[in-house]
Amino acid sequence: MRLFDFSLKMNGFPIDKARLALSKIQNTDDIAFEQYVKERKTAILSHHLKHTAFYKTLGRSIQLDDWSSVPIMTKSDLQQPLEQRLSEGYSKKDIYINKTSGSSGDPFIFAKDKFCHALTWSVIQDRFSWFDLDFNHSKQARFYGIPLDKKGYYKERFKDILSNRLRFSVFDLSDAAFEKLLTKFETIPFEYINGYTSAIVQFAKFLNRKDLVLSGICPSLKACIVTSEMLFDNDKKLLEKQIGVSVVNEYGASELDLIAFQNKNDEWQINSETLFVEILDENNKPLPYGEEGRIVITSLYNKAHPFIRYDIGDVGILSKASTFKTPILDKLVGRTNDIAILPSGKKAAGLTFYYITKTLIEDDGNVKEFVIEQLKPDTFKIIYSSDEELSDEKMSIIKKEMKRYLEPEINIVFTRETQLKRSKSGKLRQFTSHVKQDS
Repeated sequence: MRLFDFSLKMNGFPIDKARLALSKIQNTDDIAFEQYVKERKTAILSHHLKHTAFYKTLGRSIQLDDWSSVPIMTKSDLQQPLEQRLSEGYSKKDIYINKTSGSSGDPFIFAKDKFCHALTWSVIQDRFSWFDLDFNHSKQARFYGIPLDKKGYYKERFKDILSNRLRFSVFDLSDAAFEKLLTKFETIPFEYINGYTSAIVQFAKFLNRKDLVLSGICPSLKACIVTSEMLFDNDKKLLEKQIGVSVVNEYGASELDLIAFQNKNDEWQINSETLFVEILDENNKPLPYGEEGRIVITSLYNKAHPFIRYDIGDVGILSKASTFKTPILDKLVGRTNDIAILPSGKKAAGLTFYYITKTLIEDDGNVKEFVIEQLKPDTFKIIYSSDEELSDEKMSIIKKEMKRYLEPEINIVFTRETQLKRSKSGKLRQFTSHVKQDS
């Protein structure tokens, strides 16, 4: 029985209709595809200008034949009651409603009409099929958070049953927890792993310490799909070695759709079927392939709620090998609010020096995880969990390297904790700045 599809249909999401629509879009040739996107942009823009009072207030100066006249939406624009943002004819009873994780610091409730949400699942199922995975039949080992309240907990557990997955908590990454998890892989024919990057990396480190390759224990495994957090090159190599299967990098946003998914050629292929993705400069001008800028996305099908030229808060680069129909995300640099502002006024991408520090701090396997917080323009705190405290020599090397990369007049303090604090969703945010942009 196709239980996953059945659960979508029972909740009013027309997955069969969405799957047919996606297939038709994908079979469009390159020239017709550009026309298709142009028509969808105009259609969704016209719909919300006519039927969504909230969007009318944002788009008073829009000219339908001039896409550059369409304003950029930000998350702060959406932090008002959902009822004030819905399109005419939609109510909470006949739409899909969820809340963003808040990992950007600006959480809000969002909505999708049911066909749009079915399209989201259709795209996800299509991408997973690239690796011979089927949501209706393939068993998933899920490394995600879970609500701790009783209602939320059992709701997620029920969804896990419908989705043919077994969930492992990311709130306990101890060796004892991993030992129990390992017994599950010995007895259950999982076909893939899916979940937060940092948690799966910790599991791979455990396997490395035990000198184990997971595919040897669970030969049914086909792929490991990581999401929601940055995947660094060294971590990918570790995962490939210790999990023993293809490591697939997924990039998505719950309020939008699956944005990019690594294809069989190891390219991060953008979802151009249901989204229109732009890379913009500081003046909201489109940048050519190969140049770094803000990622701005339009949902081409969401009639219940506008996401038109929506600044997701990320910075990235589209590959020069991109085409209009098949854009390739060359690099996801980080979030626009993950920027370190230094005493001199210089700005540095937080994840970049996080990566430099990572190569130093984890080389001996002592440190399990760490995060960096900028407390003041001249003060950074490295919070880490480890078997043993960092030596004075190691801390001195890290301080020297951070000062060399950033600026000499900065202070670095270290705090060791038994276990790092994660967000309510279970994500681990590698870098956080508590310095305001106008500092």
